[in-house]
Amino acid sequence: MPVRDLVSWNSMIACYSQAGLHDEALKFYSKMRVSNVGLDAFTLVSLLSSCAHVGALKFGFQIHKFVDENGFLEDVFVNNALIDMYAKCGSLDWARCVFHRMPKRDVSTWNCMIVGLGVHGHGDEAISFFEQMLQAGFHPNSITFLGLLCGCSHQGLIEEGFKYFQMMNSKFGLQPGIKHYGCMVDVFGRAGKLEKALDIIQNSPSQDDPVLWRTLLGACKIHKNVEIGEVATKKLVDLRGLDAGDCVLLAGIYADAKDHQGVSRMRKMIKTQGIKTTQGWSWIEVDDTVHKFVVDDKSHCDTEEIYMKLMEIIHRANLVGYVEEKTSGSSHSVSEECSEKSGSYHSEKLAIAFGLARTPEGTSLQIVKNLRVCKDCHSFTKFVSKAFQREIIVRDRVRFHHFKDGACSCKDYW
Repeated sequence: MPVRDLVSWNSMIACYSQAGLHDEALKFYSKMRVSNVGLDAFTLVSLLSSCAHVGALKFGFQIHKFVDENGFLEDVFVNNALIDMYAKCGSLDWARCVFHRMPKRDVSTWNCMIVGLGVHGHGDEAISFFEQMLQAGFHPNSITFLGLLCGCSHQGLIEEGFKYFQMMNSKFGLQPGIKHYGCMVDVFGRAGKLEKALDIIQNSPSQDDPVLWRTLLGACKIHKNVEIGEVATKKLVDLRGLDAGDCVLLAGIYADAKDHQGVSRMRKMIKTQGIKTTQGWSWIEVDDTVHKFVVDDKSHCDTEEIYMKLMEIIHRANLVGYVEEKTSGSSHSVSEECSEKSGSYHSEKLAIAFGLARTPEGTSLQIVKNLRVCKDCHSFTKFVSKAFQREIIVRDRVRFHHFKDGACSCKDYW
């Protein structure tokens, strides 16, 4: 294009963001700044969305400052994007701050807060915001209830979760969707009520959706239930929805039950049927740049420094009680909650090492991970937070984990 205006640049950034290429969207903005076309609310919303997805909190702070200084304080869409960004980057206090200063709110504003609180495991507070939303005269929608049910699941609020699930249709005329049923399977499954979780699936209009059976399988792993785990896996096979992660989960269930033949069958199934694993990766923002790591990553320009730092971290974590979790049954089994190999240096460990090496003491670390954090990495991060007196916030595929002083906000319930 011989001439590019603000709309041209906004269109490109929005395309990158909506396509999931969030790192590229942020890089593209740096080119946009050189063009000196300015920016508007559309630019800000797209950029904040990308910041939210990659955990670029520092860049998000810069955008927030620009919002405050350039007349966007009353734009409800920009404020909603700020709340979503802060919630997804693990800064609930800032999300609350933006919410309470807003001169006007819409349903999306309330939903951003309720969903944000839900994924952080603040089920009680999500319920409180829901009640305030009703008092303010807003009508909830399916997203509202998704946030409520998510919060109930992560906090173990079984009765409350079932109450709001029923309320969707009985009081507000909303038909629960696949994600709402998935949350209810999770609510009962995490609490060990696996028969009830199975009943929810069998009575749902979406019982042929692999997501529900995969959720049940995950709950079976938590509670080491071989029988229902096999039922869920068989159903996934019948639906042609079985993936490597499912085999990993059932292998973990067999391993916990000391069923070595079962573990071998799962490993063989992955190999013979050519089931591909999902590569794990983690993002961390350091010095206004988002760095990405994969398992056993050697591609970073500071690889030698990172691995030397990791050795120091492991040593100090061992001194305060960390012991590496080994998957029983086989030292070469794939790990439990993610598809990265046991004995490897998982992506979040490398991200933590880089973060500790490159940030001042006392600085909190923000990490985004595409897979569910495995048991060993969860334990590792708890002890690292204690050994280095750092707060470490990890957003995995399922929820947020706030590690501080050797404990996690999930209370090992995830």
